[in-house]
Amino acid sequence: MSDWNLQNTALLHSGLRGGSNQARVRDHNERLVLSLVRRNGSLSKAQIARMSGLSAQTATVIMRALEKEKLLLRDAPVRGKVGQPSVPMRLNPDGVYSIGLKVGRRSADLVLMDFIGKITQRLHVAYSFPDTIEIINFVTAGVEKLTQSLPENLRHTIAGVGIAIPFELWHWGKHIGASERRMSAWKGFDLKDAISKATGLPSYLENDASAACGAELVLGNGREFDSFVYLYIGFFIGGGIVLNNHVVSGPTGNAGSFGAMPVDKKDNKNIPLMDIASIFVLANMLVKRGIDAKFLWESPENWGNLGEPLELWIAQIAQALATAIVSTCSVVDFSAVLIDGGCPKDVRRRIVTATKDCLSKMDTTGIQSPQVLEGSIGPSAPATGGAILPIVSRYLINPTAIYN
Repeated sequence: MSDWNLQNTALLHSGLRGGSNQARVRDHNERLVLSLVRRNGSLSKAQIARMSGLSAQTATVIMRALEKEKLLLRDAPVRGKVGQPSVPMRLNPDGVYSIGLKVGRRSADLVLMDFIGKITQRLHVAYSFPDTIEIINFVTAGVEKLTQSLPENLRHTIAGVGIAIPFELWHWGKHIGASERRMSAWKGFDLKDAISKATGLPSYLENDASAACGAELVLGNGREFDSFVYLYIGFFIGGGIVLNNHVVSGPTGNAGSFGAMPVDKKDNKNIPLMDIASIFVLANMLVKRGIDAKFLWESPENWGNLGEPLELWIAQIAQALATAIVSTCSVVDFSAVLIDGGCPKDVRRRIVTATKDCLSKMDTTGIQSPQVLEGSIGPSAPATGGAILPIVSRYLINPTAIYN
């Protein structure tokens, strides 16, 4: 079970109310205050007391303590018609940093994120297949480099390393041209423990697609919706489900595994979405034309002019996505579908436009067609979602506290 899902199980029914004044739950109350400030941008002590249920005195003591710990900063005083001006407080971007790792089938990313979710540094490496030793070496050297990029007085603020990785990675060797022997090294390999030992930092782990979905919800266009479907077009397509500002991972962490959804049929066999709407499909098209496709994951933000293969790929993706959207919205009444991916912005935009066009031509009797919109994080979404995990674990009241 993923770290995110373990937190969900324990804290699913926690809200952003019901703070206690008892000393034994001070940690809970501090997390509550930080979560409220994060959700609202900035709040005064009086607003915190009213929203949390804490007494005014307790709210004042906690906010002073968090300011002393450099987790909160004062904003300019706001003067009312009577009485003393109120002083809103906001999260200190330099109060906490976090590192996010994405382990993909063709590339890995490492990012450094501040307390308000801004990516300040990123590292990228491409490979033919993920190797356990090479990944640990990349993370070890990368964490050192990212740590050194911070001023010395801020290096202690790094909360940990959040890992976004496809679950059961060893099953996918044949799709990426890696031998079963090489990929079997991942089976039973405790990546989370290995990274903790290599870096000296706490580590946390989540399915890559769920992590990307969390990043879109926290930092992207997903903030506009309480519930939505998230589709991430990577080497394989994946995704996530958000209900009531909450990423639903499921008991095994595989909720939103849209890649396995049947969307077509050939020779009496079902064709899953991942066999149509994945970047490896485009790579195969290019290889058949004698084009080395490595640039697709080496330079995910700039593919250049691909001509006919890209046109064909987008047309296939659009029809398959439209079919998957109708199937999904027949089960749960989602108001929006957000499409993102490890591809350039212009390609993502064209995929969304084509999908909307295909969806408009489908029979949607009995359901309300959702809005189909672009995601906004792009290729760094899984690593960004990973970086959120240590912050949730150490500083916020529950996973849904940041999903707004």
